[in-house]
Amino acid sequence: MVFTQTEIDYLESQPLGRLATSRPDGTLQVNPVGFRYNPELGTIDIGGHELTKSHKFRNVADNGRVAFVVDDLASVDPWRPRYVEIRGHGEAIPTDTGTGHMPGPIIRVHPRRIISWGLGEERNARNVA
Repeated sequence: MVFTQTEIDYLESQPLGRLATSRPDGTLQVNPVGFRYNPELGTIDIGGHELTKSHKFRNVADNGRVAFVVDDLASVDPWRPRYVEIRGHGEAIPTDTGTGHMPGPIIRVHPRRIISWGLGEERNARNVA
């Protein structure tokens, strides 16, 4: 299993994440995106309106470099941030995957490193690929 059960539970409770991609000139682009955890593959699948026309989709198709973070505040008093950060390889899939998991074109994030914090366990940082 790529993610811990605690990380999966957290990811499944959150509707929005932030995807960072690398543009052709090397600058970074960050976008808020809807996503789903794909339990069959242990990946994060990202969809969106007219995704194939977006810079983020073209950036991923061009070089595959991605980072993805889901975060929130469990409490502001006391201050309790939580997050899962995923660094890895992005795959731009221009057609419906046929899995029913997330229809239409997607960006699939294949984790290589996962860092989590504030999820009820100690900071967890590890390479997974």
